[in-house]
Amino acid sequence: MRFGVTMFATDTSLGVADLAVHAEQRGFDSVWIPEHTHIPTSRRTPPPTGDAELPEEYRRTVDPLVALAGAAARTERIHLGTGVMLVAQRDPIVTAKAVATLQNLSGGRFELGVGFGWNVDEMEDHGVERSTRRAHAREHLLCMQALWRNDVASFDGEFVHLPPSWAWPKPEVPVPIVIGGGIGPKMLDHLVEYGDGWIPIGGSGLADAIPRYLEALTQAGRDPAEARIVPFGTLPDRAKLEHFQQIGVTECVFRIPSGTADIVLPILDEQASLVADLRG
Repeated sequence: MRFGVTMFATDTSLGVADLAVHAEQRGFDSVWIPEHTHIPTSRRTPPPTGDAELPEEYRRTVDPLVALAGAAARTERIHLGTGVMLVAQRDPIVTAKAVATLQNLSGGRFELGVGFGWNVDEMEDHGVERSTRRAHAREHLLCMQALWRNDVASFDGEFVHLPPSWAWPKPEVPVPIVIGGGIGPKMLDHLVEYGDGWIPIGGSGLADAIPRYLEALTQAGRDPAEARIVPFGTLPDRAKLEHFQQIGVTECVFRIPSGTADIVLPILDEQASLVADLRG
């Protein structure tokens, strides 16, 4: 089982490149950062955290691909991911080129974590309705995969129309796509069709959900042994991590608070010590 960290990286927190350097030095396998393009002040959508007010870091997130490119330039081994990118809100042609460029710049260390979004105000500003956000995300990703795979790429869907086109660079190493969200029939359809792994939110119910995911892959003729199962936002302890290993989790991503180095690094040290103990 691999171990990573995720932090709401902002313009006032420890920088993403610095976080990646510190995480790599401490033996972590990955760093993941989320995305919000903006937060409308209307605040029609309740916070997904259940808080009365949305935490300030949601409105201050950095661009993940630019920030991770900086991290790639300063690290050698650690994997770098979006956790998660709101792909329905992005132009797929531009994003495909940016992701391929980052994948090659990093030497194949980038992993594309995607989600469908929760903030109705935000997605509407990008021309996406809540009821169609999953369909938007699906078509954007399928179009991106066509652009990465084919010398002459095309796509014709309900929301995305790409005539036969040339676009480079192509990723020198395939870009893994891991999809975040709760398990269910719709999520399983997405995971089976174009995903390389699943990001469950939290860790409850995984002992039942993981077999459902692996069985869906088997039924679709895909190899379940290749599936990535990557719970995010974990507050780790030894018993929880040992349980995750036993039920088939492939990578556990620990939560790091959004803060400056004096806040982040002591927590990173504690988590690294736990990982080192588990690894023996």
